Amino acid sequence: MQSKIVIKNLNFYFKDKQVIHGLNLEIRENEILAVLGPANSGITTLLRSLNRLCDLIPEAHMDGEILIDGKNICDYDINVTELRRRVGMVFDVPTPLPMSVFDNVAYGLRLGSKKSRKSKDNVKNKKSVAESVENALRMAALWDDIKDRLNMPAMSLSGGQQQRLCIARVLALNPEVILLDRPCSGLDPISTAKIEESLILLKEQFTIVIAPHNVQQAGRVSDRVAFMLMGSLIEDGLNTEVFSNPKDQRTNDYITGRFG
Repeated sequence: MQSKIVIKNLNFYFKDKQVIHGLNLEIRENEILAVLGPANSGITTLLRSLNRLCDLIPEAHMDGEILIDGKNICDYDINVTELRRRVGMVFDVPTPLPMSVFDNVAYGLRLGSKKSRKSKDNVKNKKSVAESVENALRMAALWDDIKDRLNMPAMSLSGGQQQRLCIARVLALNPEVILLDRPCSGLDPISTAKIEESLILLKEQFTIVIAPHNVQQAGRVSDRVAFMLMGSLIEDGLNTEVFSNPKDQRTNDYITGRFG
């Protein structure tokens, strides 16, 4: 399977503190990679590095290379806004905007489209936005729940629905990669199951990198697993191999619950 993202000798620093050490990792196209590890392993930093969200943190810097489709995302000619459209991110706490369900999903589409002076073009654009919103909500397994309530405030949805709405908001922009940082950490088992079912279907169209809620979730949804500890990649491989026969004792200790 072709690699979508290649990370070469990545080092990341907050001021003088190094939080990722010489990381080398390949993320394959149309797979779900689960990145496991205890707190302070650098996993959130790694995810935020993949679409340069870490650029927003003062005194943070990195060296090494992150290649997407062979192109270094830190090259001078990279449009960061376009990069973040291509590599969308969903955070651990649902963050719906203070507007309707429909407008939440349509927000990025409208922001990225140019205003047209022609009424025919406006009508066509509205139809296109409506179709994209519906498609994104269907992919996020939310359409059947709220298709008759698209104008309701997004904040009135349940926690699980809000998180699926945030996933739909990313999907509406037609990304190539989806990053999920513990997206089910505050959700009930039913909501968690719905999101996991969606992810398994979505990998047919997208490359997905997830920091899972727990080891069990990684086992359920991932194709490949990477285990990080204190900013270093300990090992990575197929889900079945890492869980059944880990190469490193530290990996075995973590997935069997001896530490975490």
